[in-house]
Amino acid sequence: MSFTEHSPDGVAILLWATDPSTPERLATPFFQAAAAAAMDAPVEIYFTAASVHLLVPGMAAALRASPRVHKTVLAHIQDAAAHGARLFACSDALAAHGLTDTPLIAEVAGRGGAVQFMARALDLRWRTLVF
Repeated sequence: MSFTEHSPDGVAILLWATDPSTPERLATPFFQAAAAAAMDAPVEIYFTAASVHLLVPGMAAALRASPRVHKTVLAHIQDAAAHGARLFACSDALAAHGLTDTPLIAEVAGRGGAVQFMARALDLRWRTLVF
């Protein structure tokens, strides 16, 4: 199955309740992102609230969604990015968590927050998911 002329323009994913404190919730958003991107859908992932900590080098690499899965959360993030998902860090969330000047993982495409995500949510040609 691939994206067609009758499909929505893309999928925007907001990470709000998924963060390093709940690693069991961290694989699913990236599975969904990778699946949509593999179907040639444009995918944007917005990291907000405490999820911005996942973008700090070393954090996601130290987490696993399950003790039965050897793949790290960073590997899930990298899979989504490798399929074409674009990752955006919320500037306000970075500031709120004292991470404004902290280097972020290479997969981050840039900054994007409430305005960018809401523009996607209000665009009837886009679909949105919140995790």
